[in-house]
Amino acid sequence: MIYKFRLVSDEVDNFRREIDIDADASFLSLRNAICDSVGYDKSQMNSFFVCEDGWEKGKEITLEDMGSDSSEDVYLMDDTVISDFIEDEGQRMIFVFDYLTDRSFFMELKKAIPGRTLQDPVCSLAMGQAPAQFVDLDEFEAKIDTKAVSADIDEDFYGSDQFSDDEFDAEGFDEMNFED
Repeated sequence: MIYKFRLVSDEVDNFRREIDIDADASFLSLRNAICDSVGYDKSQMNSFFVCEDGWEKGKEITLEDMGSDSSEDVYLMDDTVISDFIEDEGQRMIFVFDYLTDRSFFMELKKAIPGRTLQDPVCSLAMGQAPAQFVDLDEFEAKIDTKAVSADIDEDFYGSDQFSDDEFDAEGFDEMNFED
């Protein structure tokens, strides 16, 4: 089965990526496909979070075991198959690409295509410029200070956990046709 994931960002308007990947691929393959599609350095730490209702972070699938004392299971990207956690169209994840500032992409499984396989992941749609992988920490801290002073945060605030579901259904995206 092939999964088609749509990625959007709360930092950059009109940014979209669609990644097609085999459902039996690892989260590491998905992570590498995402990083390749946006030109990010793959040596950086990142994680996927399978979302509960309303984008609430659930189980974490991480790049490396950080030696947590938690009694919860640790799921590593290299050892974890995507279909073990993602099964239904509309299911959501968050991909944290900048741990220091908790910046991330919002992801949704837009389509599951049964009866097909895919050797390597493919970026089937690249629209808009991805947010910078790293931000100036002084600028970031200034935005945090602004948040503490005022409840009115501008739309460019990094790490916002508010997100419009309309971004996933924006017009102008043609569904890929996977028929032979």
